[in-house]
Amino acid sequence: MGKPNRRVLPTIIGVSVLTTLAANTAVLVARDDAPVQTRRGEQRARFVAASGSTGLSPTAVAPLGKRLTPHVLVAAPSTLPADFVQKVRGAKGVKGVEVVDAVQGMVAGKRVGLMGVDPSTFRNYTPKPTAKSDALWRNVASGDVAISFTMGSDGGVKLGSQVPVGGKQHQSQLRVGAYATMGISDVDAVVSHATAQALGLPTGNAMLVSVPKAAPKTFIKKLRKALPKGAKAVAVNPEIDFPKSGDVPAANGQVMTAGQVRTVIKAAYTRLGWPYVWGGESEAEGGYDCSGLMQYAFARAGIRLPRVAADQARAGWVVPYGKAEPGDMLIWANDPTAPGYISHIALYLGQGKMLAAPRTGTVVQVQDVYTRNMRGAVRVSPKMAAALTR
Repeated sequence: MGKPNRRVLPTIIGVSVLTTLAANTAVLVARDDAPVQTRRGEQRARFVAASGSTGLSPTAVAPLGKRLTPHVLVAAPSTLPADFVQKVRGAKGVKGVEVVDAVQGMVAGKRVGLMGVDPSTFRNYTPKPTAKSDALWRNVASGDVAISFTMGSDGGVKLGSQVPVGGKQHQSQLRVGAYATMGISDVDAVVSHATAQALGLPTGNAMLVSVPKAAPKTFIKKLRKALPKGAKAVAVNPEIDFPKSGDVPAANGQVMTAGQVRTVIKAAYTRLGWPYVWGGESEAEGGYDCSGLMQYAFARAGIRLPRVAADQARAGWVVPYGKAEPGDMLIWANDPTAPGYISHIALYLGQGKMLAAPRTGTVVQVQDVYTRNMRGAVRVSPKMAAALTR
């Protein structure tokens, strides 16, 4: 998970209101046992049907409408003013606005971003396989929590299990009704608006905006003049940088020095044997996840990385694995629910070896590099990393 830009995302009942919230394409999906062929012929589980629910009305959620791509995310500490929402709806080029509840709370003992949504309308902002799953959205509408693919698979939270959801002072046991990868960094759980209100989430303090014919940066620049106090706007699905000429700059602070590379690798080695802990980023949490390990190691060299893999992938230039050098980060898109979304990251050591925190039940270790689902290597730029964490 990653935290590139500072955002206002309130926590439930009496916890700090500042957190980081980056954006990417929303994906909400759950698992079906029916196998599906991949490009290479392997079998894997399909993630488009919800875990079994009984007694739900087929009309509990509206049918799928016209699908829209979210391009901009706006978040505030409290309810967005109705006139502001209406102004954005009527802005030139806007094709749709989806208002949601956004907060940082506790899910299964982990502090995560939590969204309250209207399943009947929010589904229209998700990828096609997800949007088409009536069962998934009926589960969310019935009171289940949908958690991210990484929280489920890497974090070990089982589909169908009962988990505590809420804040320090108010929690409820909710069933995990779906694996739901939002692709919005720091948002790992989704519930219905009704469930969100029962948990004490702020109402309507965030929204997704579909503006297909405008560059998100241009739209955000115009939007900032009208933003309510404390509100922030960011682009959804920011692009990963690839060298335009095929060559990466080699000096002037654009890439790490040899000394910084040695420091990063040495620091990563000190974490060998530490347990994988989903969301872990320090000794205080008893272990590290893949991106928490990267954040720790690079910080020792004075380089502040975003928190999650999807954002860390934008902390430099992506080059082919064949051009990887020690100190680069290797990235993978392993999430079958969100093709292309970077969900795993590791530190390249050279000679086909990497240092990684794989998943729940493992420890930080040196591994042979594998290339299935790999998207390349990130040549880290201290300047680019700093720009993401301001």
